[in-house]
Amino acid sequence: MILIIAEKPSLARNIASAIGQMNRREGYLEGNGYLVTWAFGHLFSLVDIESYTGGEKKARWTMDNLPCIPTEFRFELRRDDKDKTKPDAGIRRQFEIIKKLCNREDVETVVNAGDADREGEIIVRLCVRYALEKEKPQKRLWLPDQTKETVTEALAALNDEREYENLANEGFARTYIDWLFGVNLTRYATLKTGTLLRVGRVIVPIVKAIYDRDLAIRNFVPGKYLVLYSAEKTNGEVVELTGKEKFEEKDREKVGALCREYNETGAVVTAVHSKKDILAPGKLFSLSKLQGLLGKKYKMSMSESLSLIQGLYEKGYLTYPRTNSEYLATAEKGKFARIVSNIEKMGYAVKMKDSPKIFDDSKIESHSALTPTYKIPGKEDLSEKERQVYAAVFRRFVAVFCAEPCVAQRTEIKIAVGNREEFVLKGMVIEEKGWMRYDDSTQKDKLLPKLKKGDRVNINFVPKEKETVPPKHYTIETLNNYLKNPFRDEKAAIDDAVGSDDRDEYRAVLEGLELGTEATRTGIIDNARKSRYIELKKDVYTILPEGEYLIESLSRMGIRMDKNRTSEMGRALKKVFRGEISVKESVALAAADVREVFTKKEVPLEEDTDTGLFGEEIGPCPLCGRPVVRGKFSYGCSGYKEGCTFRVNTVILGRPISVSNMKLLLKEGKTAEIRGFISKKSNHPFDAALRLQDGKAVFDFGRGNT
Repeated sequence: MILIIAEKPSLARNIASAIGQMNRREGYLEGNGYLVTWAFGHLFSLVDIESYTGGEKKARWTMDNLPCIPTEFRFELRRDDKDKTKPDAGIRRQFEIIKKLCNREDVETVVNAGDADREGEIIVRLCVRYALEKEKPQKRLWLPDQTKETVTEALAALNDEREYENLANEGFARTYIDWLFGVNLTRYATLKTGTLLRVGRVIVPIVKAIYDRDLAIRNFVPGKYLVLYSAEKTNGEVVELTGKEKFEEKDREKVGALCREYNETGAVVTAVHSKKDILAPGKLFSLSKLQGLLGKKYKMSMSESLSLIQGLYEKGYLTYPRTNSEYLATAEKGKFARIVSNIEKMGYAVKMKDSPKIFDDSKIESHSALTPTYKIPGKEDLSEKERQVYAAVFRRFVAVFCAEPCVAQRTEIKIAVGNREEFVLKGMVIEEKGWMRYDDSTQKDKLLPKLKKGDRVNINFVPKEKETVPPKHYTIETLNNYLKNPFRDEKAAIDDAVGSDDRDEYRAVLEGLELGTEATRTGIIDNARKSRYIELKKDVYTILPEGEYLIESLSRMGIRMDKNRTSEMGRALKKVFRGEISVKESVALAAADVREVFTKKEVPLEEDTDTGLFGEEIGPCPLCGRPVVRGKFSYGCSGYKEGCTFRVNTVILGRPISVSNMKLLLKEGKTAEIRGFISKKSNHPFDAALRLQDGKAVFDFGRGNT
């Protein structure tokens, strides 16, 4: 008897359907030489800090047990969502079924049928680890899609579970590292601020990206500039010419003089080039690229689109969704040839193409691009939103394998104004649509004026005023693009900053670094929304006050959770997957980063920014003598309910006021000189001490004045 443990019930049903003739039992199916049971996603989770330190469940958080760096990580059955002191009853019941089946005498082989990714790998591995009492052969059922044909083929070609050891190691390393950062830094930041701050390895840099972009928009000051501009008719058509150089407003006279020079010189067409061009369709979809399109076109959030895509995968209509590739595996050419043939029979102009632009193993990490399967849904099989998702994937697939080329006429016209400047006009006319009939292309004809070489062009250049535009808010598409390649700007800068001999070496350092993965980003962004850090309206992300508070608080605490640190951890995980480092080594890297946060560095008082713990007593109130305590935004008198008004903000003019300086202020009436205040008027930095005057903190510049 072969026992198959699926990641979730829907997959178990699809496997059972492919096997056929199976009888329903309590928590599993049996028949035809197989037992098929299931988990409910993660049945196990890592234990909390108190399990390592001996504290009580649901005990108040304290700094005493931080940082917690387990020597060995332990798992337990997932706890009840409402009562965290006991396991979830449904999960315990299903695990007992799995355990009983694993240890049945007639079960000779146990098969891991988790989703084809690192999460699916460890979900079932953990079930087997804690259920199996004596060693039995273990196999892996790897499913790129859930059609009956694929399941049947995969069942006949089970792989040894040991072949997926590195994938499992990556999954466990990711779990441990995220626990180290999330649990330790969430508790630390919460205790420091008195506000629940969810701090995670990936969530923080995502929120910070949106914070930085919104701050840039908020602080943007439009700048005006001038360009040379002409729009005169030649041969009955307007010819628009805009100079490349930008001029400041103060150079208006200079620009006017240049315009006169240009106009006196005259303009002539020096070249007209036209050629036919075969336009290539877009690449097949990765998950993030598909989510970007669905967000832009239908305003679907990432969580909504992922749910729909996952549903279509479970129904057998799409291949495995959590892929970061836009290419297909060469080993799957036969499969895709059959899919193309099926689509051709439906009346679409498609043909199989054996092209490296489509099939390229070097561009695939684990899974091929997202595509349709053999199984084609009928009109009544899908909801409206499911149809929108499926149609996007189907049309892109048809476009890529379209037998008819998309032919365009490209034209380039060069117009010279003496030896002053050359203007280039480019246009394109679609002559044969080809694949454009199927895909969502927004390509439109761009027509140019009818000019030929030697034509004199009428010009009348004048100074035209333009204005710089602010950066745009992140959308689902642009945020996904940023997270996929957060160092795009840095790589571009390298091209300009270093010599050609060194360029590849420097750029390689940044290559392949990303924030999160295709499998995790959606959930993390969704958590950021639930935590009220960011907001999604239609297709646009914006920062919320809670998100601003998170980023600014972490900055004041010296907790560096930027894209550099996060992507480096992502790179370490990839090294685990490739077998270059061990799980233990990757965890040690993360543990060192976590320990650094808790290492109190001795700094001069003038540079100290440590604002202490929420609720910490700082000293006696200068007005009433009651204790002054550290609040969320200020140091304030504990007697505020009795009417005491003493209060000093924890941040003044952009500069955190340390608990050490605050204690000095209350004890001696004056702090040390503090560096780095930012003037509201000039926006320039300045240094000053704080001094008590009539129960208020005022600036003291050391010159007898405030």
